[in-house]
Amino acid sequence: MFQNGDLLIGGLFEVQRYLKVFPVLSFRTEPKLPQCELFYMTSFQQALTMVFAINEINSNPNLLPNITLGYQIYDNCLRLGVAFRGATALVSGTDETISDLNCKGPPPVIGIIGDPGSTHSIAISSVLGLFRLPMVSYYATCSCLSDKKKYPSFFRTIPSDAFQVRAMVQILRHFGWTWVGLVYSDNDYGIYAAQSFQMEMQRFGHCIAFSEILPNDNNPRDIQRIMGVIQASTTRVVVVFSASSLLIPLMDTYVLQNMTGRQWIASEAWVTSPVFHTSRFLPFLGGTLGIAIRRGEIEGLHDFLLRVRPNNDQRNNIVRIFWENMFGCSFETGGKETEGEQVKKVCTGLEDLSSTNSPYSDVSGLRASYNVYKAVYALAHALHDLMQCEEGRGPFSGNSCAVITNLKPWQLVHYLQKVNFTTGFGDHVSFDKNGDALAIYDVLNWQPSSDGSIKLHKVGVVNEGAASGMMLTLDEDAFYWNFEMKKSVCSESCPPGTRRATKKGLPVCCFDCLPCAAGEISNTTDAVECMLCPDEFWSNPDMNQCVPKEVEFLSYEDPLGISLTTASLLGTCFCTLVMVIFAHHSNTPIVRANNSELSFLLLVSLKLCFLCALLFIGQPQLWTCQLRHAVFGISFVLCISCILVKTMVVIAVFKSSRPESKGAMKWFGAAQQRCTVLVLTALQVVICAVWLSTASPTPHKNNQYIRSKIVFECAIGSVAGFSLLLGYIGLLAAVSFLLAFLARNLPDHFNEAKFITFSMLIFCAVWIAFVPAYVSSPGKYAVAVEIFAILSSSFGLLVAIFAPKCYIILFHPERNTKKAIIGRETKKI
Repeated sequence: MFQNGDLLIGGLFEVQRYLKVFPVLSFRTEPKLPQCELFYMTSFQQALTMVFAINEINSNPNLLPNITLGYQIYDNCLRLGVAFRGATALVSGTDETISDLNCKGPPPVIGIIGDPGSTHSIAISSVLGLFRLPMVSYYATCSCLSDKKKYPSFFRTIPSDAFQVRAMVQILRHFGWTWVGLVYSDNDYGIYAAQSFQMEMQRFGHCIAFSEILPNDNNPRDIQRIMGVIQASTTRVVVVFSASSLLIPLMDTYVLQNMTGRQWIASEAWVTSPVFHTSRFLPFLGGTLGIAIRRGEIEGLHDFLLRVRPNNDQRNNIVRIFWENMFGCSFETGGKETEGEQVKKVCTGLEDLSSTNSPYSDVSGLRASYNVYKAVYALAHALHDLMQCEEGRGPFSGNSCAVITNLKPWQLVHYLQKVNFTTGFGDHVSFDKNGDALAIYDVLNWQPSSDGSIKLHKVGVVNEGAASGMMLTLDEDAFYWNFEMKKSVCSESCPPGTRRATKKGLPVCCFDCLPCAAGEISNTTDAVECMLCPDEFWSNPDMNQCVPKEVEFLSYEDPLGISLTTASLLGTCFCTLVMVIFAHHSNTPIVRANNSELSFLLLVSLKLCFLCALLFIGQPQLWTCQLRHAVFGISFVLCISCILVKTMVVIAVFKSSRPESKGAMKWFGAAQQRCTVLVLTALQVVICAVWLSTASPTPHKNNQYIRSKIVFECAIGSVAGFSLLLGYIGLLAAVSFLLAFLARNLPDHFNEAKFITFSMLIFCAVWIAFVPAYVSSPGKYAVAVEIFAILSSSFGLLVAIFAPKCYIILFHPERNTKKAIIGRETKKI
């Protein structure tokens, strides 16, 4: 639609709902206009409201005197591509030639009313914002459009979804509906509104039972899946953010499946849609509550709508399309047009609009149309304020004013930000710093009318209060409920062992039942918090009772304890067996060589090493904790001391066989050997005595290592004492290994050093591997690792040192003679 003027206001409206044929873009010829279908009478009323407002302004001598406004309006066919094409045509024009002599071209478009869709507005305003061309939408509610950095020239006469969401949650809280379902469209409007709604619900501790997205292609499979989710959920309240066109398939299926018992909460995008107000939907959607933009009244609009007439101007072809849809006729030449079996009459253009009854001429509930009216007047008042500027006192550089003949878009944006006026209906119009209008909503209830259809009944008001809060006023006596609704729709309780999901002490959630954490219990239904069990107690599998923690230690009944006990006793028996063999063959050369007394003492110490492992098994007691490490430390020092002295004797014997060192053995006689072992062992005894007297190991119940169990262990008391004990054993072992390694190449009959080297290699390897294994083992397994190290090193010493000798004694007695030993030596020499 087009009307010329000194300045033009552009418009984008959703007059036809679907794109039938999109023109082919060859880039060689001018593209034809897109063909759309399904004419929407309400949207056409909104477009004509813009025309009415401009005509009213032009006839008002007090507003924009000496300026005639014109308009250029495009239909977006509910498609972004069509809307964007219309917006670019408004900005750049469509004329191929310029007729005036000043080469100024057609009148400039000073601003655009629309687009009604959030997605369209985001795309179009992103481009228009680069040129600071003002765009005032009457229906785009996405909260994202409040970002002035992205959309610096975008304004709207409808509140942002951020306010709508707060208003909805306010209503839900009023009725105690803390658990609701959510359905929203798959576009910017639905997605941003759903995100804001979820955040607002969480802020008050309320819950979303399910969240489903409506398909853009009306896929029946997706619709059936959503219906299944709604039917399976026990929540009875469903909130919907969507345009009516995308919601129709879901509601049709809802009716076909004869589903009732749901309380629908409608957003402003579909609450006033007449498509759902038929008698067919009443049994299923009656009682619906919704947030609607404020209703207004526009004096003279009804008469203006009835005076509209079509003409042959191609720039106003939408009026001809409207006429054909309203009267079911056609302007096509050639007589009558056949459409299937139906015959369309020829439109004359003289048909009477007053005889029709359609949403087009219904002005009883002007909402979106009223927003269009306010948007046009906002641009007009901004332009009027711009023209009232006094040169030298202007807001621009050098206190200059805008020149109406050379108007820049950004100059109008400046005045639009400060616009402030009151409509004839008494509503105040202004914009906040984000370009948003004052938030005020009507609360509508769908009620049965006398003809069996649905009528909209205003039952309350929600408006913006202090601190961005929403003030709700409801007339509950005026409500109509399609079924009985309870104060709370929470139909499930949280059983013992769980708790309600809460956030910072806010009201409980009717949906999430979170299990108590390990070690916590709840004994009541719908508990808000779980109680922590005492230190020596733990929660049972049902999380509803504290039971004593399992006490863990390495016991004799445990399979691992049995295995280690068996190994300990087996090692003791082997030591005894070797002692018997050596005692029975005590006069043989292989036993008498290298001091048989040291060999027997070494066997006794090894037996003590095997037996000390038993002190580590069983429930820790004070005496076992004190003895286990002391006996372990003394036994191993005694063992290593004997090995060290034997190594020193081997070296001394070898040196005494040389002429220059014949006196070496007098320092390593039997008395000296016994004294050395005694002194080395006595040092360990002193270390143990000091340790036990100052910081003795004690039994300790450790409930920090494994929270669900109590690890009964022996606390070492003094880390320094324990470290000194182990360090002393390690020092002796290192010295023994070093001396044995240096003496490994002695003649064959002195091969005792080879066996000692191998035995100490095993000993050191076991205890080096013990450290990381002990640190990484939990609970009783740490004790098992220590026992294993004791037994492994003891078996290594026993086998490496005594197995070769026992082998010769038992299986090769011919080699157990002095002659055999001397013979090998003589042969080698």
